Amino acid sequence: MGKKTDIFKKERLSLNEIVLNYSEKNIKRFFSLDRQVYEDGALPKKTKELLGLVASIVLRCDDCIQYHLIECFSIGVTSDEISEAISISLIVGGSITIPHIRRAFETWDELVNNK
Repeated sequence: MGKKTDIFKKERLSLNEIVLNYSEKNIKRFFSLDRQVYEDGALPKKTKELLGLVASIVLRCDDCIQYHLIECFSIGVTSDEISEAISISLIVGGSITIPHIRRAFETWDELVNNK
């Protein structure tokens, strides 16, 4: 992984630990559901991560975009598959997603080229 994605992963892990330390059962249940929903099922994990990426771009959540890109990279999603998924998010979300798409491709480039 690259420098930015490594920093992101470490910070996310640390912040999740803090959240879970202070959380009651409903927050913990939601975090558990969030993890479980992306596991293989009728749809494979790869499809679910790409769906998560598209939704995250449309919703303009940079943390979520970065998370899903890292997951996609780790399970072998190709650059062509990322590009097609991002194309869908642009059509659905419109031009307001372009700044997030720029950062998404920057993250993907870092992952692919180990920057």
